[in-house]
Amino acid sequence: MRSIAELAEAVERDPELARQIREDPAGALRKLAMPEPLQSDVWIYRMVVGALGAIGLAAILGALILTAMGRGGDQIPAVVTALGSAAIGALAGLLAPSPRE
Repeated sequence: MRSIAELAEAVERDPELARQIREDPAGALRKLAMPEPLQSDVWIYRMVVGALGAIGLAAILGALILTAMGRGGDQIPAVVTALGSAAIGALAGLLAPSPRE
C-alpha cells in the first residue's frame, strides 16, 4: 500500500482484510507493510542474473566451439542463437531501470 487512500479502498473491497483489521489492527497493518520477497531479497535477483548470464555465455561459447569444429557448417544452430538472444534480452530487461522509478 502506498497511501492511506489505497488502504481504505482495499478495506472496502476486501471483507477479509476488514475482518483482519478489526480483530488485530497492528498485526494486519504489519502484514501489509511487509515487502514482497521479490522486492526485498537480493539473492533471488542475483541468482536470476547469474543464471541468465551463464546461459548467454554458454550459448556464445557453444556457438564458437561448434563453428571451430566445423560441425555447424557456415551457420550456427538456431537453438544456440535463440537461447543466447533470449538470455541477453532477459538480462537487458532486468538491468534496465523501470519506467516508474
